[in-house]
Amino acid sequence: MDRGKFSIKKLSIKNLSIQSSIFIYFTVTAIIAIALISLIMFQRFTNSLNATIIEENAGIIGQVGESIDSYLRNSMKISDSIYYNVIKNTDISGNEIKKGMNLIYVNNDNMIEDIALISGSGELIESMPALRLKDNINVLEKDFFKKSMAESEYIYFSMPHIRNLFDQNESSYSWVMSLARAVEITDEGKATQAVLLINLNYVFFEELFSNVNLGNGGYIYLTNDRGDIIWHPRQNEIYSGRFDENNKYAAGLKDGISVENYGGKKVTLNVRTIGYTGWKLVGVTPNATLNIYGIKFRFFVVFVADLFLFLLAMINAFISDKISNPIKRLDTSVREIESGNLDVDIVPSGSYEVEHLGKSIKNMLGRIKLLMSDLVEEHNAKRKSEFDTLQSQINPHFLYNTLDIIVWMIENEEPDKAVSIVTALAKFFRISLSKGKNIITVKDEIEHVRNYLMIQNMRFKNRFEYSIEADEEVLLYSSLKLMLQPLVENAIYHGMEFMDGDGEIDVKVSKEGESLYFTIRDNGLGMSKEMVDKLLSKDIMPSKKGSGIGVKNVNERIKLYFGNEYGLRVESEPDDGTKIIIHLPAAIYGEGKYEDR
Repeated sequence: MDRGKFSIKKLSIKNLSIQSSIFIYFTVTAIIAIALISLIMFQRFTNSLNATIIEENAGIIGQVGESIDSYLRNSMKISDSIYYNVIKNTDISGNEIKKGMNLIYVNNDNMIEDIALISGSGELIESMPALRLKDNINVLEKDFFKKSMAESEYIYFSMPHIRNLFDQNESSYSWVMSLARAVEITDEGKATQAVLLINLNYVFFEELFSNVNLGNGGYIYLTNDRGDIIWHPRQNEIYSGRFDENNKYAAGLKDGISVENYGGKKVTLNVRTIGYTGWKLVGVTPNATLNIYGIKFRFFVVFVADLFLFLLAMINAFISDKISNPIKRLDTSVREIESGNLDVDIVPSGSYEVEHLGKSIKNMLGRIKLLMSDLVEEHNAKRKSEFDTLQSQINPHFLYNTLDIIVWMIENEEPDKAVSIVTALAKFFRISLSKGKNIITVKDEIEHVRNYLMIQNMRFKNRFEYSIEADEEVLLYSSLKLMLQPLVENAIYHGMEFMDGDGEIDVKVSKEGESLYFTIRDNGLGMSKEMVDKLLSKDIMPSKKGSGIGVKNVNERIKLYFGNEYGLRVESEPDDGTKIIIHLPAAIYGEGKYEDR
């Protein structure tokens, strides 16, 4: 059972075709992207919608507040006009006050129910229209009268009440709001205090608030500074106890927007103070109203996301098919090459990158065939008996591992790197053979080790850096073939194989007097003096992966060709790297006694 599950998992993950991989990855990415975008859009839209609703409600409340403020200011202007233009400095014994009050009443009868001038003793001096105080009414005990007489500069606005101060027909029992103020009157030349009473029509507030709509469940109400309700859309229900409003709490809030929890429900309150009176205009928007708009938008976002996902899936299927078909054909050709068929016909097609890759693989295949042919021919034709023993020691693992890198690069679609390493390998062997010569120029020897370092650097995935420096004048001097490469190989396999950090290998060639000096320095693990002596006295093979040419062999070959005064000198300390100095005579290639043997 476990093996079956493992096989299904392996098949579903590892062996997916490129078309299926593109489709699955793109679709999953699209789903995640659309989900994130939808979530962000929903959150932003919800916040924006809530802010917009609250802002619109604030605008409505502001307009209502301005209308109420304007109404109250007009009322105060009317009272100022009656006082300063009609009553003040006018004797009440004359007929001028009546005429002036009548003129103002007629011009403002749409907002004024009646106007009355009451003396300080509570007697009606003048009224418009003509009115008479009820017999059982004691004006002196009324709040408007007491507050007005107590503060001469104060304009008093009462709570809404039934108009029942005067005797008249049934129409007098309508809802009004009273404006009262203390005034100074002149009676037969004497100044005395009186109260000017203006009963304002309450219908204004009913008409104003009836046209206000804050959305589903939202409403506006008006209180005085103590929280007593002046107007409320559910006023009758509040008075009957069927509805409870948090008006006392709202009256204590500062102007602005706040979210409150009342009766187990969250509501947004928008409070505005009405100018002179200190009244509070309160807008109430239940948060449930805002959530309704969010739910509607959520369904809209889900619909749009599903539509986009369907369209993207269709487009993805088309694109993945167009991309994958040329790659599938190219993959089939590469598999043929892996199986050893170098005569496979590669037909580049598809997008620019895929077509370019196909052309590169095709060109690379031709070069590999040509280079492999050249390598075999040069290796068989230029090998001579004197070098057979040494050349036969070259470990086939080096060539195998290098070719393995080439195949790996082809499989990983890195044709340029594969061509570079094949070219470097060809130059490496070409110089190694050198038409059977053992004495070559310094230039060729440096080129040989450069190609070797390039191959090894790719094999070890850039785990070390290298540099090669040679004076221009020494390039045409004589050098022993295959001299630097074994030493560099020793630095790589013994000096750097177990290093934690990046390695460095520096090769330098210089001339001092009649001598040439080749210096190979590495920053590897170094070695003790005992190991240095052992290195020069006994062949130490780098590893099964190397070329198989030991340091001792190089030192003996130098002495064989140039004399015992020349050879190697090794300087090394543990954990401090190793430096190998090669001492050769400075002789121009092809001249002098140091000719190829």
